[in-house]
Amino acid sequence: MHSHGEAPLSQVAHKKASASVRIALLVYGLLVIYSSGFPFSGWRDNGLLPWSYLVEQMPHYWTWFDLVVNVIGYVPLGALSVLALYPRVRGAWAVLITSALGILLAVTLEALQSYLPSRVPSNLDLMTNSLGVIIGALSGTLLYSPVLEKSWLRTLRRSWFSEQASRGLIVVALWPIAQIYPQPYLFGHGQLLPTISGWLSSWFAVPVNLSQLLWQEMHFSVDHYRLLEVIITAFGMTGAVLTLLCQTRQAAPKVALALALMLTAIATKALAHAVLFAPDDAFSWLTPAAVSGLVVGIVMLAGLSFAPPAAQRRAATLSLLIALVLINLAPSNPYFLSTLQDWAQGKFLNFNGAAQFLSLCWPAFALWFLTHSTHQNAAKSD
Repeated sequence: MHSHGEAPLSQVAHKKASASVRIALLVYGLLVIYSSGFPFSGWRDNGLLPWSYLVEQMPHYWTWFDLVVNVIGYVPLGALSVLALYPRVRGAWAVLITSALGILLAVTLEALQSYLPSRVPSNLDLMTNSLGVIIGALSGTLLYSPVLEKSWLRTLRRSWFSEQASRGLIVVALWPIAQIYPQPYLFGHGQLLPTISGWLSSWFAVPVNLSQLLWQEMHFSVDHYRLLEVIITAFGMTGAVLTLLCQTRQAAPKVALALALMLTAIATKALAHAVLFAPDDAFSWLTPAAVSGLVVGIVMLAGLSFAPPAAQRRAATLSLLIALVLINLAPSNPYFLSTLQDWAQGKFLNFNGAAQFLSLCWPAFALWFLTHSTHQNAAKSD
């Protein structure tokens, strides 16, 4: 016997939870947390209780842009949460649980902002974030069938990609988005030293520049920076594209997929620069050294695109490691630092925090996928 509105046990049993959705929820949740606390510097106690913002008057100054962004930012969180609970919890219970947890997260993150001088906790932000997670939760219940049960994307994925490709495809899909945050070298993700230097400077209350400590005896010329950009661009692009290709089956249109990924990343980079700086700066990052790096990367990919998946996986891992080591050992690029002086983050602060998180962490996500034993074994079986 089962109550009205519940599917028979035999119908629910064949429905599986989506690991891809749960990984996407984890990544997006980390993005929300990072962007809410960005830039994580200047921590101080203002003498007020962290939840005092709940009883304060509504802020006098706000813009429709802020309201819309705060709502939209939490919609995917609500939708992914509902889909992640499927099939164990569905319908109204999934919406209630997701809404409660999402609002609790928003309350906590607003309280955290009371300790950051560059952030101001707001009950209006809490209301809009809560509205966003509720809208997302309700939308998620409408996505059961098209996303989890009868998705043509699943059919396409089975035809073109290996059995365990879901996690890897999420990692690859994040690569073009990681281009949004300005980087000193094209495709040079994972540059942790400046961020760590900023944290140390704030902690010790004195300027700390780890990169300068490494290279204080070296004098880099323009040619050195150009060579670094060529190598980092080439290996960064090769590693990302091979991370995609090592998941494909023989029937997949490998060249088309590789081109689509590269063009999407380039288009995202251009659009981000046009928005963050000025329309005339849309392709300011496309320096002669970056173009050379793209050409070298394409030549490398031409020889590796049709290699066995295991070889592609090892080449992708090596390429990403080389790019990661170089981007962290390279000294600060003075030409890049000069361009940041014209960057006013302003109302894009939350957005830029999420973008920086992706730029820093994407190599770690990719290397986790490439070196995980489950994914390697799946590739061998395919």
